[in-house]
Amino acid sequence: MSKDFNPENHLLLVSRFLEQFKAGQLTYLTVKEQGLLKLPYQLMRQNFKSSQKLIERDVAFIKNAASEAQLMAENDQASSADSVRQIDVMIDRLQTLKRKIGELKHREDSLVRKSKARVAHLQELYTIDGLESEHYDSWNKTRLQRLLVDDMLRQGFLDSAHLIVKSNPDLEPLVDFEVLQKCKLIEQSLREGHTELGLTWCQENKSTMKKVSSHLEFEIRLQQYIQHVREGRMLDAISYYRKYLVPMTDNHADQVLKAAGLLAFPPTPELDNPYKDLFSLSRWNYLADLFVTTYYSMYGLTKPSLLQITLSAGLSALKTPSCKTGDQSVKIFAGYKVPLCPICSPELGELAKPLPYAHHVRSFVAPDPVMLPNGRIFGKEALLAAAKKAGLQSGRIIDPSTGDEWDESALHRVFPT
Repeated sequence: MSKDFNPENHLLLVSRFLEQFKAGQLTYLTVKEQGLLKLPYQLMRQNFKSSQKLIERDVAFIKNAASEAQLMAENDQASSADSVRQIDVMIDRLQTLKRKIGELKHREDSLVRKSKARVAHLQELYTIDGLESEHYDSWNKTRLQRLLVDDMLRQGFLDSAHLIVKSNPDLEPLVDFEVLQKCKLIEQSLREGHTELGLTWCQENKSTMKKVSSHLEFEIRLQQYIQHVREGRMLDAISYYRKYLVPMTDNHADQVLKAAGLLAFPPTPELDNPYKDLFSLSRWNYLADLFVTTYYSMYGLTKPSLLQITLSAGLSALKTPSCKTGDQSVKIFAGYKVPLCPICSPELGELAKPLPYAHHVRSFVAPDPVMLPNGRIFGKEALLAAAKKAGLQSGRIIDPSTGDEWDESALHRVFPT
């Protein structure tokens, strides 16, 4: 094993960055960006623990094998072939260990590069002069693409996500293809009525789930027991109940006791069946949602996606009581349909419905507000500047959003209240 195989040295930069964030020193980092750094950090910790367990197990085996080989060499009755055979076993085990350590080292290096790229991506904001800077536009475009890829991976649109990353190679270390693809795969298997992948994941992360007091494994075990009962395999159900559910009685006594009653009731959806909630097929969706929640919390990911959170924040800042969510007409401008208001657009209207209204304690209306014939309000000085920039004749004005033109006499002065 190489001397530099120590993830704690590589994690120092990331851990310090997270400590600064918790202390409030990195004010531009919002809560939703924690997962960007925490996820590779968690993966590196898991990788380190895997290598540690692997080395401890194989070193113990090699020591025992070496002791046995020495005893064979000292024993007059043992042949030299037995000693050679024992040494060959040790060599094979060491070669296997070397190969596995090499794979873990390669994975560690990849995670370290990903962590450094993410720290550099966030640190780049310190070098930007202001929101008007071209560098900020470039950085913000990369961030938007990252949010889009993250949302697409959560929804299962893998091909679309790959196309976006292909258009911008800098995105690759900023997104988590493997982690989100695995989550979607297990989630989908649970929704389709399969528990194998979910249980395998629970076994792989048993210690972590125990620390956060997750009951995901129990719920999946309970569902497997319910399936035995539903299919009429009562002996298998009783055996499964004794083997897996009874040992969990300390933490789930009421549910374990209730599960025993399933043996006396048929799996019917009748209203008088006291176990209809356990027999309900909607439990598969419940298991899938519970798995996603557990999975995201383990890696510091948000639910819903970062894109939805960011959109919700922006829409809430724009939403007013005068907005009519989802039924605003659109105008054709340069070949595109342009909604007069993001909140009123059909695309964003559903997301904006449950959001609170914006709370403004001071007015940001221009000092010389005027209303155009289409109902939109701008500052008169801004409209005249837009008309001049567009090269219009004197006395003509243009709507900067839709491109419609009118005579200046069509303006109506308004007074905000």
